[in-house]
Amino acid sequence: MSDASILVSTSPGERRVALWRDGALQAAFIERPSRPDGVGDIHIGRIAARMPALSGAFVALEGGVSGFLPDAQGGEGRHEGSFLPLRVTRAAQGGKGPRLAGTGLPKDLPREGPPRLLRHGPDAALRLAAAHPSAPILSDHPGEAARLRQALGPDRLRLLPHPAFDEAVEAEFDQLASPEVPLPGGGRLLIHPTPALTALDVDTGAAAGRDSGAHRAVNAAALAEAARQIRLRHLAGPILLDLAGGSAKSRAALLPALRSAASGDPLLRVVGLTGLGLMEMVRTRIHPPLHEVLGHPLSPLAHGLAALRQAMREAASRPGSALSLRAHPRVLAALRELPGALEHFSAQAAHPISLVTDPALAPGEEVIEDALPRAR
Repeated sequence: MSDASILVSTSPGERRVALWRDGALQAAFIERPSRPDGVGDIHIGRIAARMPALSGAFVALEGGVSGFLPDAQGGEGRHEGSFLPLRVTRAAQGGKGPRLAGTGLPKDLPREGPPRLLRHGPDAALRLAAAHPSAPILSDHPGEAARLRQALGPDRLRLLPHPAFDEAVEAEFDQLASPEVPLPGGGRLLIHPTPALTALDVDTGAAAGRDSGAHRAVNAAALAEAARQIRLRHLAGPILLDLAGGSAKSRAALLPALRSAASGDPLLRVVGLTGLGLMEMVRTRIHPPLHEVLGHPLSPLAHGLAALRQAMREAASRPGSALSLRAHPRVLAALRELPGALEHFSAQAAHPISLVTDPALAPGEEVIEDALPRAR
């Protein structure tokens, strides 16, 4: 039997998926089902503009969205106005549309315009199920379990009577939302995403005052943890790692260890050492990094969905209770704007949740409390 499990935690407006093996998190995804990233979607698109300088073409997709089709991925020789089937290979980023590639189609799907979405790509649970065919899938939501059972068959799916994430898994996901990661033996890894690149910095903390061996041990631990965090957080693009202290020569000597730590991630490539002694990496983007999903710092929506998740746990522990969420106006507005989130709560709990505006509460200070009885 596989020692890995695929855990699917479903809460209002959000689906979190983990690959858990031997007591450790191996893969993590946070999805908003009403706002999928689109990777793997199959479209009929129309070539809107050839861009020889970019070696590709802009493509009109359904809903006025524009994607980019490289010549090397099926765009070469396509004239403006032509229609063709396309697959999304990379999620949209920073105002730029998705990256596309030409694709074959099953016989039941059309091959001509107008531009439209033909089929959604697989979500994280289905992707992990395909990549780990012997891993059981554990879900805590009947509707989600039924959907996965229909796609994967009944043998792999188990519906849990309790949350799919225990305290250990929840702690790992909380850590992925933080810019600081503690290192074994002391010190911490600081993660700073920017629009241009992601900077990782090693802070030795109390280890700085100990002997040089302890200092080296912190850097060695940081190499392994940096590669792990890059993979778990889906970081992409240029990535720079600044170790703690040491000469350029001593840092260069650690490059083989970094390459070894990165070897399990096919999207990550260690480039080398910069002139300033920073370890340079680059990772191919496919799905959005977690900080784009959650916000950096955490967005009002991320805070609101976490509050709804907490409210669902309280509602389950006190069946029949009517609850209210008191929060900053931006948090409540974000929840109202996310399709299906509040409706999901109402469908699962005995009562809809009451939303109470409280400008005195900053995002992240949400309060779940008993709802006041309605006046007659």
